[in-house]
Amino acid sequence: MPMEVKATRRQFLLASVAFLGVPTLRFCRYGGWMGMKGKAMGFFRTEQVDGVWWLVDPDGHPFISKGVNHVSFHGDHCPALGYSPYHRNVQAKYASEEKWAEATVQRLRSWGFNTIGAWSSPSLFRHMPYTVILNMGARAGADWMRGTFPDVFSQKFRQVLDEVAAKECAPRKNDPLLVGYFTDNELRWGPDWRSPQHLLDEYLLAFPPDAPGKQALLDFFRKRYPRIEEFNAAWGLSVSGWEAVLHLKELPKAPKEEVEERRLADRLDFLGSIAREYFRCCCDAIRKHDPNHLILGVRFAGYALRPVVEAMGEFVDVVSFNWYGFEPPVKMLEELHRTTGKPVMITEFSFKAMDSGLPNTRGAGQPVPTQKDRADHFERFVTALMRLPYCVGYHWFQWSDQPAQGRFDGENSNYGLVRETDEAWELLTQRMTEVNERVELIHAGKA
Repeated sequence: MPMEVKATRRQFLLASVAFLGVPTLRFCRYGGWMGMKGKAMGFFRTEQVDGVWWLVDPDGHPFISKGVNHVSFHGDHCPALGYSPYHRNVQAKYASEEKWAEATVQRLRSWGFNTIGAWSSPSLFRHMPYTVILNMGARAGADWMRGTFPDVFSQKFRQVLDEVAAKECAPRKNDPLLVGYFTDNELRWGPDWRSPQHLLDEYLLAFPPDAPGKQALLDFFRKRYPRIEEFNAAWGLSVSGWEAVLHLKELPKAPKEEVEERRLADRLDFLGSIAREYFRCCCDAIRKHDPNHLILGVRFAGYALRPVVEAMGEFVDVVSFNWYGFEPPVKMLEELHRTTGKPVMITEFSFKAMDSGLPNTRGAGQPVPTQKDRADHFERFVTALMRLPYCVGYHWFQWSDQPAQGRFDGENSNYGLVRETDEAWELLTQRMTEVNERVELIHAGKA
């Protein structure tokens, strides 16, 4: 009797593709798909081909950005322990960061990934395509955890952005491996879990009277309400003059529903002014120091207010969106694309499992029972995402598991492709390999 051979799932899929007459996918040195070829421009760019959006690598091949965030030699520092368990383990295993980087890139490629995502170790950047998160707003006063927002109308804001771009962008302007820049991560654009306050209210009540942002708000009010009496009627106030507006410390509850509606309309319109100034200043600073690379958006935190989206389209090349649901937020992604005219990327998503031994009590997303569930959800999520003709990538959060005792913000979840010991979650990474190898065919409508 002939010896029975048990085919792996991956072998079966590749054999099935070949049987259907579709060639096995081949990838170039950048990770672009060699099944198509366009003009080589020397840097990553975007292009729409037959109604389908792609990133295009420096050699002209279509490129779906399949990335992993926080691929860090240092891992997550654990305040309760006083060190990073992952870092201790890989330091002992590899002896040097460079050896760790070489091994890690090899593993990522073997699992079908082609992009180093945000918050990753620079030692990886010479080995494969990568992205950089500039934290421009954060370095100018925004706080991701508390939700505070900078004064984007100030000269200080522009100065900080120029300093960031001079330091981070100028040295990379000729690097073909750089995909592009994220300006920030999960800024608070309006009421959410961090604060119920609109940004107009923050500018009005928290900024000092001489702050440029507060002066910009006063100009906004004056144009909308030529007389102070009109402003008082619209906002349900009784201030004596425009100078008094600068010194408001609180807003009384709206006396009528139409007053609340008027306040909301003003809040959204001024939010559009804030957003336009933010994106314009970020774009100007980046383009001044690096005219060659993509601006990949601001990594929305699971929601995107329309005035912000309308303001950003002129200044970004890709819209980035973080999402921890079990299915892609298709309606939201369609709206982002339709409003901006730009392609979109999911720049954070993940699934965590209770069989990992980790608490999974802190951090985004609902836990699933097993590693098989993680793998199943990854396959369903990415397959659905890649059927969207305007989606050009997905970045998994994150490389290694978080400490059971919690990282800096308390997160303690099984987000990793590898354990703290650097051992792979094999069921998950095997499925990722299978899925990553066929997404270009799905996106092109050939599978």
